[in-house]
Amino acid sequence: MKLGLAALILAAGLAASGSDLREIPGCTLISTDWADGDSFRIETPSGEEHTVRLYGVDCLEWHVTDETDARRLRAQRRYFGITEAGGSPAQSIALGKSFGEAAAKETAATLQRPFTLFTAFANARGDGRYQRIYAFVVTSDGKDLAEHLVSCGLARAHGVSRQTYDDRSRDEYRAHLADLELLAARESRGIWSATRWESLAKERRDQRAEDEELGLATQGSPLKPGEAFDPNEAARDELMRLPGIGETLANRIIESRPYAAPGDLGRVEGIGAATLEKILPHLDVPNLGKRTGNEKKRPGG
Repeated sequence: MKLGLAALILAAGLAASGSDLREIPGCTLISTDWADGDSFRIETPSGEEHTVRLYGVDCLEWHVTDETDARRLRAQRRYFGITEAGGSPAQSIALGKSFGEAAAKETAATLQRPFTLFTAFANARGDGRYQRIYAFVVTSDGKDLAEHLVSCGLARAHGVSRQTYDDRSRDEYRAHLADLELLAARESRGIWSATRWESLAKERRDQRAEDEELGLATQGSPLKPGEAFDPNEAARDELMRLPGIGETLANRIIESRPYAAPGDLGRVEGIGAATLEKILPHLDVPNLGKRTGNEKKRPGG
């Protein structure tokens, strides 16, 4: 049977495992005034600087500078059921920010000694001021930093993930983080100590309804013929403009970065030959094989 171009590319992609994680021991934390618990600046032993975004977890915002940050903090407060804590929105916001600051301090304290970075240099984008790479971080005493933050009740199990440095699958890692979150909630650790359990279900329901409404309002228009972008750089909402790509597949595309060529998207779970055929004309990888995040400029630089 004669195979089309997309089918051949897909077969080649499935035969390869993709870009492996690079292990970089001896990394150190760079102190900044903008770091979060899950996003911070590091330096490798060779002097390269990277802005790291942890896989699998999400700490509360505490540097809220625009409406996007404010919406994210509200969604996080709803997830933990603390929007009514303190008796007023202002008190709840202040409490949420304080937990975000606590997470940043916990990360800084935990990374006082040199640690190991595991990364494929997948682009985690940023807030427009700087570029980030997704990574796992293992501390000097063998702790997975993301697992530690969730266990302390200072992060939720949420966000982009992938196969780990110790060969756990993406789904297993996510499930383990969810189990640690459940234990932290049971013990009322960190943010969970302020949870209003009687209103948690309603708060999460309100957030789902708002997400759905915003999705309808901001739904992107289909791509025009000849319109293309780099899957290594595109945001989730941009990826969702590709034919046949919804939120789940968009997240999987992000999780499988980087791509050396458009056809590499064939290795993403759920993208078959037919879907790959449709999206190929809209994909462009201008810097083949280039790893991202090697810049040494400060976030504001």
